[in-house]
Amino acid sequence: MSLLTHLKQSLRKTKGNLVEKIEGLLTGRRKIEEGLYEELEEILIQADVGPDTAVRLIEDLRARIKERRIKEPEQVKAVLQEIIEAALEDEARPLNIGGPPTVIMVVGVNGTGKTTTIGKLAYHLRRNGQKVVLAAADTFRAAAIDQLEIWGNRAGAEVIKHQEGSDPAAVAYDALQAARSRKAGFLIVDTAGRLHTKSNLMEELKKIGRVLGRELPGAPHETLLVLDATTGQNALAQAKIFKEAVCVTGIVLTKLDGTAKGGVIIGIKDALGIPVKYIGIGEGMEDLQPFYPQEFVQALFT
Repeated sequence: MSLLTHLKQSLRKTKGNLVEKIEGLLTGRRKIEEGLYEELEEILIQADVGPDTAVRLIEDLRARIKERRIKEPEQVKAVLQEIIEAALEDEARPLNIGGPPTVIMVVGVNGTGKTTTIGKLAYHLRRNGQKVVLAAADTFRAAAIDQLEIWGNRAGAEVIKHQEGSDPAAVAYDALQAARSRKAGFLIVDTAGRLHTKSNLMEELKKIGRVLGRELPGAPHETLLVLDATTGQNALAQAKIFKEAVCVTGIVLTKLDGTAKGGVIIGIKDALGIPVKYIGIGEGMEDLQPFYPQEFVQALFT
């Protein structure tokens, strides 16, 4: 199965909630009128694009249709596809490379698929010939260390751990030393599932970042925020709070295959300007994929 075909299958719920509704709205219409724009805006909002982003997209749509003197409703879908693709076009950014090792800190609330994402990312890097070390800096939750070890074994990555309840920053420090001594290309640091309303937990994240930066200037080179696409606009709210607490460099949007709310990917980019670097489109080890905007929009609209 090609990546595009797999992506189309994974996005079928979002397509049904967004593109198929747009197609239904346009079918049989004889002219473009103001009421059409209002209904399109409502569809975008229902697909979790977000109210502000939906308004901006429709304003752009209205302007382009007027500028091009488009009269036929069936042409509206193609113009909207073009606008959404343009809104996401600078998203395709590779990982920031530093070090060695390149240090990636992974943050996010419980239940987003954070540890699973780390395992899949390690697997992806290992397949590209990289040596990877994982830091079990989520010392808060009893099963977190065991869970990371399971994923580390699957991916072929060594896990550096302390006892439950240990200082997460100390784990990150030891893992960085281990990654250096083993000449690893990447260190991925797991962190506790942050309840984003708890300021003390956010301070802990900052401490981990300071320790890493002191030992290796420029580290962490990436701070990836894992968000669950099924939570829709709540994911956007989480992103705003994490952005205030730490320097989030990229988003990993998981569980896109299980939701109709994939439109949130557009809202995140528009509202925060943080690039989506990876998307989760299934449960398999290979189902964490780099995010390519053109393929994403093509999978939705075709």
